[in-house]
Formats: sequence, C-alpha cells, structure tokens
Amino acid sequence: MKDLMIIGAGRIGGAIASMLADIGDYKLTVVDRSGEQLAKIDRHPAVSTAVLDIADHASLVAALKGKFAVLSAAPFYLTRQIAEATLAAGGHYLDLTEDVVTTKEIEALAQNADRAFIPQCGLAPGFISIVAIDLASRFDSLDSVRMRVGALPQYPSNALNYNLTWSIDGLINEYIKPCEAIVEGRLVTVPAMEEREELSLDGVTYEAFNTSGGLGTLARTLEGKVRTMNYRTIRYPGHQAIIKALLNDLNLKNRRDLLKDLLENALPATMQDVVVIFVTVCGWRDGRYVQETYANKIYAGTVAGRKLSAIQITTAAGAATVFDLLAQGRLSARGFVRQEEIAMTDFLSNRFGQVYNPDAMRMRPAG
Repeated sequence: MKDLMIIGAGRIGGAIASMLADIGDYKLTVVDRSGEQLAKIDRHPAVSTAVLDIADHASLVAALKGKFAVLSAAPFYLTRQIAEATLAAGGHYLDLTEDVVTTKEIEALAQNADRAFIPQCGLAPGFISIVAIDLASRFDSLDSVRMRVGALPQYPSNALNYNLTWSIDGLINEYIKPCEAIVEGRLVTVPAMEEREELSLDGVTYEAFNTSGGLGTLARTLEGKVRTMNYRTIRYPGHQAIIKALLNDLNLKNRRDLLKDLLENALPATMQDVVVIFVTVCGWRDGRYVQETYANKIYAGTVAGRKLSAIQITTAAGAATVFDLLAQGRLSARGFVRQEEIAMTDFLSNRFGQVYNPDAMRMRPAG
C-alpha cells in the first residue's frame, strides 16, 4: 500500500485526503503546523495526522523518508522548501501551485531527479491544460487557444458578485502578478486584470480578464506552434472594475496584507458555488479553418460521503487523479512532468477524474 503525505490541512488538503481514503488503496498522512486545522480532518482508518513545522527542513526530510510521494496543498510560498525536502528524501512530488516563478523553480530542481516532480495538479493550472492540449491535438495547425475558468457563487449578493470559494493568497496572486500569454507566436508577459471580454454560457453572461498562473507550463509547450494563446478568469459582470479600483486607485496591490484582511473580513465564504470551464481552440484541419470548444459546469455536491464545494471537488479530484495515475505507473516516474503530458482519456476514465463527467450525479447542485 503506497504511502502519501499531504502537506496542508486546509479545505483542499482535507478534500484530497477524504477522496483518496475512501477507495482504501492508499495510506495517508496529513501534516500541518496547526493542530487546530488537523483536528478538522475527517477521521478514517487510512488517514493519520501530525503537527509539523514545514520551515524545519531536517524535520520535514525525516518525516518524508520512506513515503512514496508528497502532495503539497500548502501556500505557494512554501512550495520550494517542500520540493527541496522531497528531493532530499527521495520521494515523488506533486503540488497545486499556480505561481509561475515557483513552478520554474520546481522544474530546475527536477532536472536531475530520479523521481517524478509534477506541479500544478489542480483545475487551472492543471485540468485546463489537459483539455486544451487534447483539443489542440485534433488540428493540423493551430491559430488560437483560449482558456477560461471561474469559481463563482451560485447566488451572488454583493457589488463584487463574488464570494470566497478558495485560498485568498492564491486569489490575490492571480490578480496582481504578471500573466503569461502567446501573442503572434511569441511567449510574452501581459498585465493581470486587463483585456476584459464577455462570454455567454447556458444563457448566463460572464466577463473574463487576464489573471496569473492559469496557463501553467502549456505556454512554453506551445510557443511557436500557435499564434495566440491566453488564460482568463471568469467572473460575473462588474467584478473586474471594482477590483481594479481597489488594486490601482487605492494601491492595495502594494499593500497585500491590507487587501487580504479586507477580502477575508468583507466577503463571506460559500459552499454553494459553481466552476465554469470554457476552452476554445481554432485552427486548420484538412484545409479548413475550424473551431472546437469544451464547456462544462461543475457544482457543489457530495463526494466520498462529504459535502464539498465545486472548487474543492475540481481541485482535489485533479490532484487525486494525477497521484492515482502516478501510483498506477501510468505517468513518467522521474523528472519534470507537465500537466499537458497527461492524456485526457486517461484523466477522465480515472476513478477520481470522473467527477469532470458532465453526466455524473455528483456534479449536480447539492440539495
């Protein structure tokens, strides 16, 4: 029975532990520096918990010794030290980070590794890259790849049309850090919160704008092979204008602690959310200019006997699927592994990846 350590006992770490424990094939250890957070982890014979200070490198390496793999569900700024400890301990490494700089650091660490290092195992980055590369593979040559994802409240009730559904640190990162894109075939950096557009799905109008990290490594994979590629976050109309005022006019992009405190205490969290996924690829096939689109909505529901939000389901299922494929020997077991190297058919047929099936009952609105 393979042993996985999950670092971070937050909402996503706890959801991953519940999903993996439910099938009975793995032994799981969830660690966090907060005993209070660990107490919230659902009890299960396959799950143990331990208080651990991630900043203590020697203690972390010792805890990781003998583990088949580690999956980091910790904040992005802890990612590098977790990866370094995993390398020293000799296990496989997975994470959920959306941070561009951090991912490049992981890639550098993985160059001489004899175990797999697989970052960005979530929704966006993560599953979105698997969808995009699958669509792109159906063309003789590519023109554009447009990737759109949003985690939204089902019942918005404030001027921002938004509720907190996931990590505030991750949200702020998306809104203030530079974004990668391909413009006229070249990989470039573009500012976050710009290039607003509108789109419609199932009769609902949304806006979308540049945010950081969602492309993952796909931009480098497709550089020179596509004219235009970008990633934008989906929100309800009106959200971008208010956030830009906070970031720029009030200069909160340079006062991150104040921005975090404001969002954390002014925006209520919700479990009643929906994840919207919209990917469009245009290019040439058999001499014709054609378009293919993947569109999906995933709702909060019950998975592994536990009520989860849509962002918990999609992010945790993404990570659990990649880990499961690795444990089954269906992914490269050494070096740096990109999300776009994972076949979409393998992902969707996996017992965890099936939550992305639009016909699955678990994806219907809860209640």
